[in-house]
Amino acid sequence: MSSMAKIAHEAIFQTKESTALSGKQKNSLKIGILKEITFQENRIALTPLSVGLLVEHGHEIILESGAGNASNFLDHHYSEQGAQITHDPRTVYESDILIKISPPTLAEVEMMKPRQVLFSSHQPSLMDLDVLKSLMRKQITALSFEYLQDEGCHLSVVRAMSEIVGATSVLIAAEYLSNVFDGKGLMLGGVTGVPPTEMVIIGAGTVGEFAARTAIALGAQVKVFDSSVFRLRRLQNNVGSRVFTSVIQPVVLNKAVQSCDVVIGAMRAKNGRAPCLISEETVSRMKPNSVVIDVSIDQGGCFETSEVTSHDQPTFRKYDVIHYCVPNIASRVARTATYALTNIFTPILLEIGESGGMNNMIWANPGIRSAIYLYHGNLTNKDIGSKFNMPSKDLNLIVVSNL
Repeated sequence: MSSMAKIAHEAIFQTKESTALSGKQKNSLKIGILKEITFQENRIALTPLSVGLLVEHGHEIILESGAGNASNFLDHHYSEQGAQITHDPRTVYESDILIKISPPTLAEVEMMKPRQVLFSSHQPSLMDLDVLKSLMRKQITALSFEYLQDEGCHLSVVRAMSEIVGATSVLIAAEYLSNVFDGKGLMLGGVTGVPPTEMVIIGAGTVGEFAARTAIALGAQVKVFDSSVFRLRRLQNNVGSRVFTSVIQPVVLNKAVQSCDVVIGAMRAKNGRAPCLISEETVSRMKPNSVVIDVSIDQGGCFETSEVTSHDQPTFRKYDVIHYCVPNIASRVARTATYALTNIFTPILLEIGESGGMNNMIWANPGIRSAIYLYHGNLTNKDIGSKFNMPSKDLNLIVVSNL
């Protein structure tokens, strides 16, 4: 074999890491993925294949060892796609962009470097003032998933997680109706000659819509309540079949709840507390071994009897009614949730690289702009400003003034 042929033959077996490093782009990003430390947060922002795509575009990915284990993505899956695996989280904090699922803790913010970019969840209702002030002192540019919008001005991450939660909540209800969990011993939907199980869904948003789709597909008899006729009409059209809908009238709602087998509470508040619609007295009159699933528990809950539970101990009984009140239902199906998240984040990260950095991306993309709550340490979110009685600045004016 000639020397040139030998070199060509060796090049075929060159590792992906080697080819990526040799083809590094001018606008390459250094992206860090941290291992989640929040209790029972099982999701991760990027799958191995998405990491491989970013590496092929010349970006550098640093992943903390074990970050994907809970979603069944192991370290070697990421390293095979070109990611650098580290056991020292301080190495990850040297990245230009940090991407994680749960909000940062004070200890995590302390390890961040000044003027870094942070992608994470950060609901105003759950935000800690000390964490916010620490981020501001370090002049962090921070993006909240809850405000991230797509081209159609829809909240892309919120909608994706809501679809998962809606479908999963019905499957959870089916489990707790069975004898295995000391339920009624009913099959959700029933069979020929047996009356279908009755389900009440409170809220006609994305969670309510996908819960209704799943329940109808399983054969359940579904009733949907919401305060908005527009949302009820939209659900009716999207589901594609006639389903009982009603505006929220306490007498009608309480009667339906007391006679049904499953109630799913999916009323959301844009900010602050979800409306508490079902009183303790109504729950006490429900049929024994009925199932209550409070999807809105992270905003206070729709039921007066609701108490926060965990994936380890997801239920409790009150008035002989089974209550499922886990705030993070999407982590129950972490792998599916991770695939949904990576479909949103990967194009954004690629676009940041192509546009020449985060500042250019903020200027060019209004969906990204809507999700920025800190820009170089300046508070730019009115909801957060109102909660903490702090002045917020107009991001559009800040970006223009810096050009």
